[in-house]
Amino acid sequence: MTAATATATSGVKKVEGAPLLELEGVKMYFRTKGEGLLARRTQWVQAVDGVDLTVEPGQTLGLVGESGCGKSTTARLITRLLEPTAGKIKYQGVDIAHMSERQLRPYRREIQLIFQDPYSSLNPRHTVGTIVGTALRTHDMVPKSGELKRVQELLELVGLNPEHYNRYPHEFSGGQRQRIGIARALAARPKVIVADEPVSALDVSIQAQVMNLLENLRSELGIAFVFIAHDLGVVRHFCDRVAVMYLGRVVEEAPRDTLYEAPQHPYTQALLSAVPDIAVVRGVPPKSRIRLVGDVPSPVDPPSGCRFRTRCWKAQDICAQQDPPLETKAIGPDDQLVACHFAEPPAESIVAETV
Repeated sequence: MTAATATATSGVKKVEGAPLLELEGVKMYFRTKGEGLLARRTQWVQAVDGVDLTVEPGQTLGLVGESGCGKSTTARLITRLLEPTAGKIKYQGVDIAHMSERQLRPYRREIQLIFQDPYSSLNPRHTVGTIVGTALRTHDMVPKSGELKRVQELLELVGLNPEHYNRYPHEFSGGQRQRIGIARALAARPKVIVADEPVSALDVSIQAQVMNLLENLRSELGIAFVFIAHDLGVVRHFCDRVAVMYLGRVVEEAPRDTLYEAPQHPYTQALLSAVPDIAVVRGVPPKSRIRLVGDVPSPVDPPSGCRFRTRCWKAQDICAQQDPPLETKAIGPDDQLVACHFAEPPAESIVAETV
């Protein structure tokens, strides 16, 4: 540890001037066995394969991509519910990737997770007061005599009746249960919240209410978010930066407006072309869509070189031979990172409906 390292009274160590959260070459491989003749052969599912991300204090980073691309696994790696196979997970400059549970305890207080499913993430045998108060007791946040008052304050903060602390999860609606999950995450006063598709299981009208709640909490408390979603409209509304994942890797990362207005990676262009455009209702001609053919390759045996090449209309021989690094391209701004040999902004008129 360098001389620039300071140790807080909470037990969390930090390096002055370091980013709040930083992932460097993070990998997560799961062991599995083949089927049929390969039943005895050990295989590895490359769920996350070399992810680099940075989150600054108060910033919101959106993480998008198709199902199975590694978004939720990345969320569990950041919160250390999973220990990575390789790579570094730095919190305020200190690598927590391979810390023991005892060493991790003060860090768990500052990095919290909001789960996707508000039904299965709450223990049905515990009251709301017990669920929200667990973090208070675990981290000795308040004296025992003040626990009830703090729980009621948290419930009121997320828009719930503070007098309902003695009710059970089944007595609440889906949106209310997700608010309970948010209150539980806020109990430890975290600096980073990883939200794993927090509104995807809710009705559309309830989604807007929960997103407005998260927006208010971010502005009032200054919490940094890693926001995982498949709804690109929600991500554009909430996030400062957006990273696009495909088959376990980040293929493009940029500020929100830059990525939505001038995406350079073919996969990002295909994703954004599928977003509904409200201007069509007012008579504006619809934009051309890029429809990708085929399925996402298996993470057990991903393609050589660029992993998107099997579905990419720009693919050439070099794409199969060399894996393009995630780097700044001369054609874009300095803070736009792209992993593609033939990155370029989308043409104004894309005539191909299918690629």
